[in-house]
Amino acid sequence: MAFYYSEPAHTFSEYLLVPGYSDANCIPSKVSLKTPVVKFRKGETPALSMNIPMVSAIMQAVSDDKMAVALAREGGISFIHGNQTIESQAEMIRRVKNYKAGFVPSDSNLTPDSTLADLLVLKEKNGHSTIAVTDDGSANGLLLGLVTSRDYRVDQFSPETPCKDFMTPIDKLITAPEGITLNEANDIIWKHKLNSLPIITKDGHFSAFVFRKDYDQHKENPLELLDSKHRFIVGAGINTRDYAERIPALLEAGCDILCIDSSEGFTEWQSRVIQFVRENYGDKVKIGAGNIVDREGFRFLAEAGADFIKIGIGGGSICITRETKGIGRGQATAVIEVAQARDEYFKETGIYVPICSDGGIVHDYHITLALAMGADFCMLGRYFSRFDESPTQKVMINGNFMKEYWGEGSARARNWQRYDMGGKKKLSFVEGVDSYVPYAGPLHDNLEITLNKIRSTMCNCGALTIPELQDKARLTLVSSVSLVEGGAHDVLVKDNINHPHG
Repeated sequence: MAFYYSEPAHTFSEYLLVPGYSDANCIPSKVSLKTPVVKFRKGETPALSMNIPMVSAIMQAVSDDKMAVALAREGGISFIHGNQTIESQAEMIRRVKNYKAGFVPSDSNLTPDSTLADLLVLKEKNGHSTIAVTDDGSANGLLLGLVTSRDYRVDQFSPETPCKDFMTPIDKLITAPEGITLNEANDIIWKHKLNSLPIITKDGHFSAFVFRKDYDQHKENPLELLDSKHRFIVGAGINTRDYAERIPALLEAGCDILCIDSSEGFTEWQSRVIQFVRENYGDKVKIGAGNIVDREGFRFLAEAGADFIKIGIGGGSICITRETKGIGRGQATAVIEVAQARDEYFKETGIYVPICSDGGIVHDYHITLALAMGADFCMLGRYFSRFDESPTQKVMINGNFMKEYWGEGSARARNWQRYDMGGKKKLSFVEGVDSYVPYAGPLHDNLEITLNKIRSTMCNCGALTIPELQDKARLTLVSSVSLVEGGAHDVLVKDNINHPHG
């Protein structure tokens, strides 16, 4: 006879944190969000930790090299998606590891014959106001000039006006040679009161920009996550099919941590991948596994040797695994049970295996709930897909800017490896949707607000660290009526009133 759980599975929205005593020392500026990423023995320091408890999902619509740089700058890790060739994924890893902080390759470039109309389309697409004009319109062509918003007026120029008629030509630009240090570049920016400084090679080809705003942002980012050579930390997703070829290529490119990307992790396939890593690289190479939703799944992957374990099946905003297959579990219940299993395993073995809550985050406070329930960090897809740094298109839908977002189990992604159960090499039915999410702007600005909310809530619970939050947190289930009471109610909210005159 089938086994039946006595309690229903719950989601994050069904819980609230109950405030605890906060002393005068418990203020958000003193909260540390540092958290372990890989397993460690009692009394030892983890080989890899993050400064914020957030990683970006292993998805085409979320995690590429641009996202990886942006998130590492904030103290988190991006797991670059594996639904691409081994060569292209390794190249993304290389770009992150070779990224010289402050030197920004240009992804907005035009030729001298490109028109003002072309420029406006490019500006709308990428959101950049400084655009390089090169002989061939590439990021490394011969630099001929720059266009900024000060060089043209839309109402006084014909859309067909070529860039060469209004750009600032190279002979009137202040540039710097390739090989200059970031400090030297910033000195030039300050001395000449520039917003951007083009870096060019000996033969005049465009190399990169150094921006004044990046200098300011660098000062604002004391949490950036760097390796021993002061390069950004980056992760990568792998599958259970071509891992023997993919893993060596990713490691050669400089990947810091791997994660098996699968909708279901309680399988022999995953233990084989971990065994391959241990036999060929020992404990030096770090690899996460998942996804699982219960004690048995955690124990299986912990004993197989996973460095961290991901929790969550069917809870993602674009995931329809529960609808199509009837498989999954409420994310809050899954995190609570797996956290208990993690603690039991730690008591038995002296080995702490970090757990990652993947999916089910709708509101910022859900991250804090996941941490309080025992998660060491959260993996987010929809959250990061909304930002400038995600790899998808920004489009206008019904007068609002949106960004495209699709699941790895969707017909668009065709990521059959992720859902593979040892059958034919194709996706036989979809487990994800193709969608849009509201465009939200730069990652830095949005993440700052989210982290401030987490720190503030932790102080409400009297906690200055994540382990302290897990120790002190008190959680209560809420009724459907309580959920209504928690929002604005019995008032007419001003923002929702359509003004009679527009």
